[in-house]
Amino acid sequence: MSGNGTKGTILVVGGGISGITAAVEASEAGCEVVLVEKNPYVGGRVAQMYQYFPKLCPPACGMEINYRRLRTSGLIRTVTMAEVASIAGEPGNYRVTIAHQPRGVNEKCTVCGACVPVCPVERPNDFNWGMDTTKAIYLPFETAHPQQYVIDAAVCAGASCNKCVEACTYGAIELGGKSRTEEIHVGAVVFATGWDPYDAAKITNLGFGVYPDVITNVMMERLAALAGPTGGRIIRPSDGKGIESVAFVQCAGSRDENYLSHCSGVCCLASLKQATYIREQYPDARVYIFYIDVRAPGRLEDFYAARQADEKISLIKGKVARIEQDPSGSKLTVEAEDVLGGGIVRQTVDLVVLATGMVPSKIGASVPKELLKDEHGFLTPEQAQPGIAAAGCAKRPVDVAACVRDATGAALKALQSCTGGGPRE
Repeated sequence: MSGNGTKGTILVVGGGISGITAAVEASEAGCEVVLVEKNPYVGGRVAQMYQYFPKLCPPACGMEINYRRLRTSGLIRTVTMAEVASIAGEPGNYRVTIAHQPRGVNEKCTVCGACVPVCPVERPNDFNWGMDTTKAIYLPFETAHPQQYVIDAAVCAGASCNKCVEACTYGAIELGGKSRTEEIHVGAVVFATGWDPYDAAKITNLGFGVYPDVITNVMMERLAALAGPTGGRIIRPSDGKGIESVAFVQCAGSRDENYLSHCSGVCCLASLKQATYIREQYPDARVYIFYIDVRAPGRLEDFYAARQADEKISLIKGKVARIEQDPSGSKLTVEAEDVLGGGIVRQTVDLVVLATGMVPSKIGASVPKELLKDEHGFLTPEQAQPGIAAAGCAKRPVDVAACVRDATGAALKALQSCTGGGPRE
């Protein structure tokens, strides 16, 4: 594909589930697509999950289908380690500047792994939220697309080390690469820039960053994952021991004018899902879920009811006031209001999981007309500039299924802007 046609070419910004869906749907309608992702892989937050709710199935199989559709489509150009710097022009003829960062490893990479043992430098593994490390040259995760190693230029010693170059028999290592820009022309743009977890360290009363056994919900997903930092064993970060009790703190910083005023909608179900992770690994463990309201719309009510019926899971309606270390020094005490029971409850547990909310990822691109955002920073459904659409969690916090539906609609809007009402002949 050329990626330089003015009509019939769509730019999708963001390679998570929404961006992939928009790209695939637009391409299957006959449009060329340029999919731009800042990370060295596509898949976004879904790739970091252990299971979906309510079926509790792993996302890997569904993502692999999407990866295959990206690989086999002749109309989709997937660009990783790149960001959109600017968009100029008008609907049907946008000029887009893409800033590329060097990967350090080219397409000759066979993922043999010979480069990893010889690399002397380690770095925090951002895919696992810093709970383990990788070498400076690494594969983001086992089923990553593209299947290609990448070098973290911020920590790599470069040519002064050169050990990975010497170990690679395929000539795939390219140290010292430079950033570059390119300009493409597209007819429409879909922003599918996704979300970030709210910074739990800002919530001063809940102990994140102070007590190692206070973690976030996104960290729990990686602890439970077989390819995660502990091989799927959910353990206390402080000492590596198993779990006898865990507290989930809902709305951690959310629905709070001091931190994050909106509700992310999906955190309740995510914590109920993660409670099943605990129950499967530790049948005798007690789970305490502190909540303000439980939001389980439609068919998800059955999922909620099943967890509610579990005698080992206690749901306590009340906002958590503080989390402190138990006098023994080995456990944590959660203090909260008990709205239904009356009074204050203090529960001592081995592990605390903070259900932090979703905030929109930053969009650094300049556009012809300023992107319209709501009071929470999410892109509004209707933008001032025709030919620009938003999809998925760039627009509002939603679950994976809703992202897929919404991205399909965004692709349709982009198709209409590109082609004047339908796909190309």
